[in-house]
Amino acid sequence: MSDIFREVDEDVRRDKAAEFWKKNQNYIIAVAALIVLATAGWRFYDYRRLQAAQAAGAQFEQALELDRTGKTTEAASALAKIAAEGPQGYRLIARLSEAALQAKTDPAGAITAYDALAQDAAIGSLFQETARLRAALLRLDAGQTDQAKAALEPLAAPTGAYRHTAREMLAMVALQAQDYEGAGKWLDMVVADPDAPRNVRQNAELLLGLVSSAKPAPK
Repeated sequence: MSDIFREVDEDVRRDKAAEFWKKNQNYIIAVAALIVLATAGWRFYDYRRLQAAQAAGAQFEQALELDRTGKTTEAASALAKIAAEGPQGYRLIARLSEAALQAKTDPAGAITAYDALAQDAAIGSLFQETARLRAALLRLDAGQTDQAKAALEPLAAPTGAYRHTAREMLAMVALQAQDYEGAGKWLDMVVADPDAPRNVRQNAELLLGLVSSAKPAPK
């Protein structure tokens, strides 16, 4: 008896399934087709993106080779093209490299380029800090001490990615100005930072000894 009921139940389910398919087959086929097309589209997009990245990588290497062989103008043109047309990551690297290349012949122009990068929130805080540091170092070389200090001090904060370098530079600026108290403050921060690289900490300790010996004796 139970077998008869089971067979009837299966027949009913088959009929319902057939009815459901008849009423909804067009929607089901459309959804399946959309899934297939979306998958194919994504794979095509991913393939093109990989191709673009590979092409940009080759162009970037070519630009670096042009720079190494002294063809500065050609290297700058190649980097400018990547910065304008390349994938997002390579655009940023090209902009930074372009500014570094410009610094060899036009430090003032490079400072302007780095300042523009430092103001561009779209590139992310780490790259903004990189640009600020590079601009500050160029300003130090150009004798723009006050502007350099103003840029370095925020970079020397405890969470700064370049705090060790910024503190060293600020200490050197203070030493040049015979501000031994200020130099000692920045060097103490380097030595006390457990994340400071060993060679940086050793240099700071050495400079602290020079600061102590150079300080005028208290009256």
